Amino acid sequence: MKQTLFFFFAFFATSSLLAQNLTQADQVMLNNQKQLGDDLAFLIYKDGKIVHQKVIGDFRPNVQAPIGESSQWLTAALVMMLVDEGKISLDDNLSKFLPIFPKWMKGYITIRQCLDHTTGIEADKTGAGKMFQRKSFATLEEEVNYYAEKRDIANNPGLWFHYNQMGPNIAGRVLEVITKKKFDRLIQEKLFRPLNMRFTTFSNYTSAISPFDGAKSTALEYMNFLSMLLNKGKFNGKQILSEASVNELMKIQTGNAINKFTPPFMTGFNYGLGTWVETKDGKVVNCVSQNSPFVWIDYCRGYAAIILAKKEQDIQKRELYNQIRDAVENDFGPCK
Repeated sequence: MKQTLFFFFAFFATSSLLAQNLTQADQVMLNNQKQLGDDLAFLIYKDGKIVHQKVIGDFRPNVQAPIGESSQWLTAALVMMLVDEGKISLDDNLSKFLPIFPKWMKGYITIRQCLDHTTGIEADKTGAGKMFQRKSFATLEEEVNYYAEKRDIANNPGLWFHYNQMGPNIAGRVLEVITKKKFDRLIQEKLFRPLNMRFTTFSNYTSAISPFDGAKSTALEYMNFLSMLLNKGKFNGKQILSEASVNELMKIQTGNAINKFTPPFMTGFNYGLGTWVETKDGKVVNCVSQNSPFVWIDYCRGYAAIILAKKEQDIQKRELYNQIRDAVENDFGPCK
């Protein structure tokens, strides 16, 4: 809690230091406020501190809000924590942990393929106004068992990239089996507490949790996570995730996989583990949610950014994200 308060006050104390140099980005946001949302927070972290903030409407960076598909980056990081501990390998087959998968001829899918959306399992149909149509389940176990029993293999794992919730949710279930803990409790203990993310949660009291898109967080707390990734796995001087695991998250994983479905917002991006990779060298990565938030890390310029709205919006336009990011790049200048 002390760290959260420190970060909160440091946020306001330092936010004005760079404000005059980020006028382009702020103006783009103001010009597109209706689409972004009337209540939102914009934070930028660089050189060990939050250097810029813009708050619009009745919202603050320490207030919890849904983070949509940006949740899966947290899930992938949790998987890599267990990789660091030697409890799991990315190339382990599901048959090693989930007996129901080999029973239905899906046991040879790997954890890596779950995180990079190349499981080959027949995906949910997409519909107008809703990117992912899926049934309601009482538990994550019930949901994952449904994928094993009721969904066919559309192609061999690794051959098709099809962006959807199944892979990350299967990976989350594997972690439950390995640790004998529910996913929301496990990620609280291993990732959120070390990162002082006290108000970040996957808990869902009405249906199954979703490691893919079911988390709520605050702009400040998600920035703790981003700063850890930017600082090669370190947070407050402690190694939370190995540098090798951070690099693995950001590495393009999909290779020559045929693209069967990428949301229009993400067209042209490659995919790592739980995150999109914008540049071939991995210097710019993002886990943008199509509804909220915009989240990205620019390793070239050494900063991380988040734009979090109080409420999820209609599906955002890629051009808007590009405008904001380009404006930040112009304000910061070229890579050093």
